[in-house]
Amino acid sequence: MSASAGRRRTLVHSPFQPQPTAPVPTFEVDDRVSHDRYGIGRVSVVTASEVTVDFGVNRVRVRTPYTKLFKI
Repeated sequence: MSASAGRRRTLVHSPFQPQPTAPVPTFEVDDRVSHDRYGIGRVSVVTASEVTVDFGVNRVRVRTPYTKLFKI
């Protein structure tokens, strides 16, 4: 397999359709959230590609797709 192979294209009528991608969650300022590493916090800043969460002692910027960040 070559290094430039990348993702394979699927045909429209193929019985083996690719797995759908999960939607990226949306957050708003003052949402309560839980992070796998930092614990419970509150969203303080929201931009198109990241959110800043205040965890009390730490302020952490979390980038999309927010795999470890969950809304409470």
